[in-house]
Amino acid sequence: MDRYPPIAEHGLVGDLQTAALVSSQGVIDWFAAPRFDSPSIFAALLDHDRGGYMRLAPEHPDGTCKQLYYPDTAILVTRFMSPDGVGEVIDFMPPDRTGTATDRHTLIRGVRAVRGTVEFTLECRPRFDYGRAEHELELGEDGALFRTRGIDGHLRSTFPLEREGQDVRGKVTLNAGEFGGAVFTVCASGGEAPAPPTVDGLNGQVEEVGRFWQHWLRRSRYRGRWPELVHRSAITLKLLTYAPTGALIAAATTGLPEQVGGERNWDYRFTWVRDGSLSVRAMLDLGFVEEATAFVHWLVDRLRERAGTEGEPLQTMYRIDGDPDLPEETLDHFEGYRGSYPVRVGNGAADQLQLDIYGEAIYAVAQGREIAPQASFEGWQALTRTLDWFADTWDRPDEGIWETRGGRQDFTFSRVMSWVAFDHGLRLAESFRRPADLERWRTVRDAVFDQIVERGWSEKERAFVQHYDGDVLDASLLLMPRVGFIAPRTTAWLSTLDAMDRRLVSDSLVYRYDPAASPDGLRGSEGTFSLCTFLYVDALARAGRSAQARYTFEKMQTYANHVGLFAERSVRPGSNWATSPRRSPISP
Repeated sequence: MDRYPPIAEHGLVGDLQTAALVSSQGVIDWFAAPRFDSPSIFAALLDHDRGGYMRLAPEHPDGTCKQLYYPDTAILVTRFMSPDGVGEVIDFMPPDRTGTATDRHTLIRGVRAVRGTVEFTLECRPRFDYGRAEHELELGEDGALFRTRGIDGHLRSTFPLEREGQDVRGKVTLNAGEFGGAVFTVCASGGEAPAPPTVDGLNGQVEEVGRFWQHWLRRSRYRGRWPELVHRSAITLKLLTYAPTGALIAAATTGLPEQVGGERNWDYRFTWVRDGSLSVRAMLDLGFVEEATAFVHWLVDRLRERAGTEGEPLQTMYRIDGDPDLPEETLDHFEGYRGSYPVRVGNGAADQLQLDIYGEAIYAVAQGREIAPQASFEGWQALTRTLDWFADTWDRPDEGIWETRGGRQDFTFSRVMSWVAFDHGLRLAESFRRPADLERWRTVRDAVFDQIVERGWSEKERAFVQHYDGDVLDASLLLMPRVGFIAPRTTAWLSTLDAMDRRLVSDSLVYRYDPAASPDGLRGSEGTFSLCTFLYVDALARAGRSAQARYTFEKMQTYANHVGLFAERSVRPGSNWATSPRRSPISP
């Protein structure tokens, strides 16, 4: 077992309320419960000694391993091959079907011998509350109970377990065709213990969960050239959705470094207004109207909570239940992934001023007739009050889309999305005959447009630039034609695209910006940003450069990991893979 396996060597499983990472060595080294943003139970990925893990794998010294998903599901198979035989570990979580928040969550780990004879070893070493809470082990004939304050962890298996201090260990030898497994269930203290697993029961759950995911995916209306890639992306977006509220989280993890040894180690287990809003169009395009609608309703609820009050109607991010309180703290006792310290939980960027979120929020609400008519009259009132307030407050410096900590600027992208807020607000009001101050919104929209054209354009670069007081390029502006601010084949846009190709594109991969030219207040270098590469593909296609778009897209696929997942960073200086598995791509 590696102390810190490459982050790319992981698959993701989840139950639509929380998720776990499983390494290609059969180790669950990240799992938080009962929610995505809860304290961790297994976090060896952040500290091998203190974080806790659950390992289920053969011990053969000459073995090799591979991972794959069952087709069109979130069931992860880790296959181990050795001279003695071939064995598999099958990891999954039964998905939430009720949409009701629960404190009970189950990780199922099946084991099977495919050929020969395989001996599997189980180690279960939970470390509750980010490794800060002690636990007591109660070991009996029916399994193990890990008890700590407020939460219990039940481990049941088809083979015997033995004590190792306050942890457990077990072994099972299987011959070809034999099956077994272990089930780890988390629940509130004193909750009902799960029944011991049976071989028939485990096999039945594999089939049931497989049917759930395959049935869900049949709703996809994608019929393009890359179905496996797009469907894996859709399943990943679904896995990162908190079913009780419809909120989309940016990632299942916290504290993983953008650069090994660096300080850019953020908690992404929250719902960004921007990220979720831009995902709405992708979900609608694929046919997942229910998921898109649920997120928009969550978003409108956030507008309703503060519309008409003093201060900002929206903040950058929220917890999955809409709670705006995300205090940032450092886990001083964790060493971090390969020494990447500090390890943070919570996120101080929640308090930043990022004006583009108003444009993305209105853009999401306006994306489809499948969603907009469902908005209540109270929701429309909240939207109009927000835009009326924004009409007086849009022209301010802010921290921008990339959450830099180097001071506020007049970011061009923030202005573009301000234009989008009023433009799409006007479209909604006119399309659905809703009451609004149309003349005022139209006047402000046009004023924002004029300001961007006058101040956001650099004659030196012959391009739209990051902020008004410089000539730095910014890949966020690749969204300009997508949101309708500029036609995708105009001279000004093609010139901007060419400038980005010169300054930000490296072998088809795209940097967000150049931090050396535009300091962001943080140490460390920038890697290329996967989302920006996909936005670049979209912009190329819209500009009529379809051959270049397809080549770039095909090349980007080679940066997916072995099970088709993409990291936030595709590549950084001196590395061939990113270190922060945050998002799957927006569908092409």
